[in-house]
Amino acid sequence: MIEELKNVWAEGNDEERKILELALQAIRQKRERKSAYLSGFLGLKGEFIDETKQSYRFELPLTVFMHNSGGAVHGGILATLIDSAMGSLINRSLPPEQYAVTTELKINYLRPGVGKRLRAEATFLHRGHTLVVMEGTVYDERNKRVAHGTGTFIVLNRK
Repeated sequence: MIEELKNVWAEGNDEERKILELALQAIRQKRERKSAYLSGFLGLKGEFIDETKQSYRFELPLTVFMHNSGGAVHGGILATLIDSAMGSLINRSLPPEQYAVTTELKINYLRPGVGKRLRAEATFLHRGHTLVVMEGTVYDERNKRVAHGTGTFIVLNRK
């Protein structure tokens, strides 16, 4: 495998080298932040939008990893961005003995995700003790909605 990696690096095209760089970024981020590999591949770095911690945002550069064969962001990536923004918001708002996972996700794709950057934002719609309903939106660099979704999360106790 090492020889194959060296070969791709030496003889591959720019896209193939970028994928290898993203793989290393994913490993580094997993080690440093204990995040999912996918977060590292996407380059997810989030922040609360307001001081009440009721909304959360990811801003990220578009990479070749995210594109479909038509050159726009793959729909599954857009869904992942919305789900990740909502999941990050709920999980950062819970006490350490609890966590939340997605039980339902609904996405509307509004326009192709193109350009150099995307922004995903999430907010709470309803916050129960066990079930939390949230919404998320992905915007392009012109501040146009690319996709919108809602999700339901169940709050669980760590064992």
